Amino acid sequence: MITDGLTYLALLLFVASSVVFVEHRTRAKIFSYLPSIVIIYFLVMLLSTLGLWQKCDAVTQTYKSVKSDLLPAMIFLMLLLADMRQIARLGKKMLLTFLLASVSIGIGFVVMFLLLHHYFEPDSWKAFAALSGSWMGGTGNMVAIQGALELPDSKMGYALLIDSVDYAIWVMILLSLVPFAAHFNRWSQADTAIIDEVGEKLARKNSQTETISFPSLFFLLGSAMLVSALSTWAAGLLPTTDFLTQTTWIVIIATVAGIVMAMTPLAKLPGASELGNMMLYTIVALIASRASFAELTQAPLYIAAGFLIIAVHAVIMVLFAKLFKLDLFSLGIASLANIGGVASAPILASAYSKALIPIGVLMAMLGYIVGTFGGLMVGKLLEIIAK
Repeated sequence: MITDGLTYLALLLFVASSVVFVEHRTRAKIFSYLPSIVIIYFLVMLLSTLGLWQKCDAVTQTYKSVKSDLLPAMIFLMLLLADMRQIARLGKKMLLTFLLASVSIGIGFVVMFLLLHHYFEPDSWKAFAALSGSWMGGTGNMVAIQGALELPDSKMGYALLIDSVDYAIWVMILLSLVPFAAHFNRWSQADTAIIDEVGEKLARKNSQTETISFPSLFFLLGSAMLVSALSTWAAGLLPTTDFLTQTTWIVIIATVAGIVMAMTPLAKLPGASELGNMMLYTIVALIASRASFAELTQAPLYIAAGFLIIAVHAVIMVLFAKLFKLDLFSLGIASLANIGGVASAPILASAYSKALIPIGVLMAMLGYIVGTFGGLMVGKLLEIIAK
């Protein structure tokens, strides 16, 4: 049994990096259905359930310090990719469709919780708030909200379980609807000429990629850790409430810093995504190391709740499509940019046309910006319902 912090951290890093390495080298089909980050979580949770490490002072201190220091750094790095000037090129209609998707998802969470909250544990609203952050942005937003609301790691398993099972089925549904796009667009009376034009312009704009270099990677790491330290210091100066804790302030400050710096030359340095993902996978492994399969006693109910949220979201999107003459591509990409994030929105975009892939990427980047704030707002509403 592991009792020292360094060995504990080293093992978690080895497990997380091994899963990513195997995915890259084998391209196994399992990774199409279960993202590597989900596999990492449940694999580490299995090791935790088996008692491979002891939750002693040394291990606990390592867990707390590494997680609290990496969280704001990870948020900052992932938001460096979300340049608001690029996102604005999507046009008003695409941006409004994305915001409609975000709002409808938030409504889905509220409706679901109003109907089912009596069947869940008292603090279950925190798990759903974390999930809403993911379904409006990505896993990074989920982890940010988990830290901001101080959600117990044992409850994160539910959020990731819904995020994996329900999301996978929703992706398959959206992909299966691609052949029916023309029929849907005739029904909604949508015009796709502007989307095709925007897609081609963005494809030309993003055709050049830079190679990651050691100086840029090192500088990004230093910048991210400095933002982490400054966010922690600044948060200590701000007033706190039951909802706006010091950790919440840290998350908000790091988020704002990332949004602002994404419009500076720092964002042009290659490697922010890779470095941010390393931190994200490490944080997820840390969270999983404090959980156990024995605690997932309400898994079927949580999964059913996730499908109810998606159903409400889908109904609202279809109704607004008819009302505002929205096309199926815009609806699908907006939905998946929220629920799936940057890993899946481009895949759905490519199913329509290769030229539309940049639209999927940019909409997913917008999700990183709104996910944390949107998730915190949903969390506040769910907390009110829970009382």
